[in-house]
Amino acid sequence: MKISIFGSGSWGTAIALLLDENGHDVTIWSKFEQEISTLREERENPLLPGVMIPDTIGLTSGIDEAVSGAEAIVIAVPSFAVRETAEALKGRLDRSCIVMCVSKGIEKDTSCLFSAILREILGDETLIVSVSGPTHAEEVSRRIPSACVAASEDIKAAERVQELLMNERFRVYTSTDVVGVELGAALKNVIALGVGVCDGLGYGDNTTAMLMTRGLAEMADLCVRMGGKKETLAGLAGLGDLIVTCMSRHSRNRRAGILIGKGRTAEEAMKEVGAVVEGYYAAKAASELSLTTGAEMPICNETYKVLYSGKDPHVAIKDMMTRSKKSEETAGGEIWVTI
Repeated sequence: MKISIFGSGSWGTAIALLLDENGHDVTIWSKFEQEISTLREERENPLLPGVMIPDTIGLTSGIDEAVSGAEAIVIAVPSFAVRETAEALKGRLDRSCIVMCVSKGIEKDTSCLFSAILREILGDETLIVSVSGPTHAEEVSRRIPSACVAASEDIKAAERVQELLMNERFRVYTSTDVVGVELGAALKNVIALGVGVCDGLGYGDNTTAMLMTRGLAEMADLCVRMGGKKETLAGLAGLGDLIVTCMSRHSRNRRAGILIGKGRTAEEAMKEVGAVVEGYYAAKAASELSLTTGAEMPICNETYKVLYSGKDPHVAIKDMMTRSKKSEETAGGEIWVTI
């Protein structure tokens, strides 16, 4: 199958390598000619040092070349570029073309999920599949065993993506809960930023466990209020991705949080990380969704205040810890009882 990857970052490259390994005709597209020139010359993505890009993978900055004959499109751009990329694809895709979104986040200014953006721009008839899970590009690109979830309202479309991606070291599960999978992908980045901040402050494992557990409850509460399934957040796209993003050395969000905890501003931390920190954008959307849905999300909201208002992280933790007394059975803890 001819498949084009829109986005030449680490995750787009890792997905390209996976699809190439599975025998597909793969092309990586970027609107930045300099990025494509570097990849052509080096056959290596600087974000994935030591991982070679085989000659069988095409590289282009020409959108016509990327789209022509494509049977599947992979959206692997940062959250702030999803809408722009969709607009560039509008009217260019064959009706049978699958659009696979592997970007993780929520549009900052609209709080829209990516599937909604793609459907709005590309049309209701477009086959859209959202892919997420604990899949750091650094490990997927090196063939380390990993698993993810492919979610679509059209289960047959999800099964087609499962067939495209799955092999002996990359396992794919299907789901029809697009909302749950996409929210898990976005919100775990916010929690990981908060965990990183607390690591930077010198707090310990108890704090990390608290933030991850209660953060998961926040994610599930918002998920249900937005029409998703709480069970999804107990799976790979929720708990699985939360664990890896909060704990891994590869996590940009955790690294940025650590720098903020050590005194850097959010802007300084993101610059030092040197790559997109999706939790920064998702924190704003999460705070707004908390207000519009009524979901109680103290961890996401305090993280948002640290990132956007410069709130002292010590004060943020104190404010979160001294909230009114709760019973875990009525504060989100009970959501896992049926799982």
